[in-house]
Amino acid sequence: MPHVEAPPSLRAGTVRPTVARERPEHAVNTPRPFAPRPEPLDDENSELEVYDTVPVGGTHRVTAPEPTPLTEHGPAQVIAIANQKGGVGKTTSAINLGAALAEYGRRVLLVDFDPQGALSVGLGVQPHQLDVTIYNLLMERDIAVDDVIRSTSVPGMDLLPSNIDLSAAEVQLVTEVGREQALGRALKAALDRYDVVLIDCQPSLGLLTINALACADAVLIPLACEFFSLRGVALLMDTIEKVRDRLNPELRLLGILATMFDPRTLHTREVHQRVVEAFGDIVFEAVINRTIRFPETTVAGEPITTWAPNSNGAEAYRLLAREVLAR
Repeated sequence: MPHVEAPPSLRAGTVRPTVARERPEHAVNTPRPFAPRPEPLDDENSELEVYDTVPVGGTHRVTAPEPTPLTEHGPAQVIAIANQKGGVGKTTSAINLGAALAEYGRRVLLVDFDPQGALSVGLGVQPHQLDVTIYNLLMERDIAVDDVIRSTSVPGMDLLPSNIDLSAAEVQLVTEVGREQALGRALKAALDRYDVVLIDCQPSLGLLTINALACADAVLIPLACEFFSLRGVALLMDTIEKVRDRLNPELRLLGILATMFDPRTLHTREVHQRVVEAFGDIVFEAVINRTIRFPETTVAGEPITTWAPNSNGAEAYRLLAREVLAR
């Protein structure tokens, strides 16, 4: 075999030159765009038709009506957005449903009840820079709800922010009397000011999620149209039943929201069909399609209703808001 000489960089005693990479001092602070991208995009083939009604067996349901204007506000209906599986669209739905409700003249309070603080980040708040969060509201007696509530870029929509400190509350509340009602006590003073309170729960069935269910009037379940997400619904339903029996007899299931729907794939269509067959009218007519718009809104720090107001995603959440108000 002819001798092949190794390149200089691989010969014994030779060290490859390395390129020094400087890490930005604040690498986590991603710069945000200043204006929405023009639409429509030629290459955005994931922006598919919006589902004003969901075809089931060749038939269509009646579209939700336009909500009537309000002459006064409060007391609020508290809705927990919960699913123990992560990555199903809980935070995205909380932000965009809240913004759509605000468009219809409702005063909305978003409660970030996840230690990851994704809801706060999605509205342009840097959680690590917060002096007070919902953790302080829960654990410190001298902190009032008005000390923590922040306004957002959406008129009529406010935020109770969160950060990693909230993870300590789950441990500290274990020894508290009435630990399951801690969130309800914290929110009580603000309910008369708002029409809807949306609680973005963490992806688990721990004490924080139980707190959200114990003070909620209804539960909205985002369900990604995939098999693993479908399997977890039964466990969540069982938890809701236990909370209803032991802590909150008035708790009801508001509905199931199909998210991450892609009609181009057979699996997605089959999962959605199974959900509709199993739960019937509990499933919302609104269906949230997969689209690049939602990751964009997270970077922009605003809801899709203002970032891409004419997109299918924005129209789907407006339909969802009408259905929520109708129920």
